Amino acid sequence: MMEKASNEVLPRVRRTFFKSQWFFLLIAEVVLAIITGTINPRFFTLSNITNIIEQIAVLGILASGMTVLIISGEIDISVGANVGLVSCVIAMMIKNDVNYLWVVITAVTLAVFNSFLVGASSLAFKAPSFIVSLGFLSVFRGTAYAITKGVFQTIYGKFEALGLTRIGKVIPLSFLIGIIIYFFIYFILKYTKFGRHIYSVGSNPMAAFLSGISVSRTKLMAFLLNGVLIGIAAMILLSRIGAAQPTTGSGMELKAIGAVVIGGTPLSGGKGNILGTFLGVLLMGIISNSLNMLRVNPYFQEVVFGIFIVASLAVSAFGTYFRKSE
Repeated sequence: MMEKASNEVLPRVRRTFFKSQWFFLLIAEVVLAIITGTINPRFFTLSNITNIIEQIAVLGILASGMTVLIISGEIDISVGANVGLVSCVIAMMIKNDVNYLWVVITAVTLAVFNSFLVGASSLAFKAPSFIVSLGFLSVFRGTAYAITKGVFQTIYGKFEALGLTRIGKVIPLSFLIGIIIYFFIYFILKYTKFGRHIYSVGSNPMAAFLSGISVSRTKLMAFLLNGVLIGIAAMILLSRIGAAQPTTGSGMELKAIGAVVIGGTPLSGGKGNILGTFLGVLLMGIISNSLNMLRVNPYFQEVVFGIFIVASLAVSAFGTYFRKSE
């Protein structure tokens, strides 16, 4: 009797574990935190924890937009270059004492327009968004170099509220904005018609089309939403570091995609959730901070990120296997 119960429980536990990739991430984060904190107790200090959540705020916002895109079956690797261009433009505006309201409007509008170009071109040419966004990566970065002439744009202590304000002198405002965006994306994906369309289009575009869903409009809306979040992320990043250059944001697109994949959203689209993305972003922040705390060569960070992405793909693959075997 006990053997029979054991035979029933173990497969159920395995299926639950591999279905809930967020659980795998949570365990990994707890173990990593305990190991790092044991070796270096400063890891658990309030200042260090605040530093971690402040550093992951921008990446989390970008990853939120990327989550929606990837679930819809699309991808945008020009995100980092878009951030760089927007940061340079608004930094130049701030240097010339343009009203902050116009700075905010310009940041969001420009980021949305850039993301719209990527999405519309991909849909119009019926080309993979990966290839199209690769081309626009050069366009955005080249434009940033052209308008700045490669000169570092420093804003000298202006526009600091978004990036440096701390609620109660502890919680970064940028992190709270990120949390609000996580809940916003969760609400869209979980409770709105647009969210259901995103999953349907990403899972099976032809079936979605036959059921009356406009595939092109749904995907374009995903790109526009991604653009809004890129604009917000660019403003927070500029506010936090106080300067911009054409390479600002370089590499963030890969980290955002990595966080989404680690969080359990497959690149094939149709599945995924924002909780997994948040934990994926948090894991990246903890890894980076832990390696710094342990004085590990920073070049090994890329190796560790790659290993975790491969591990997450393995968990996802096993999850698919267990679902099919049920």
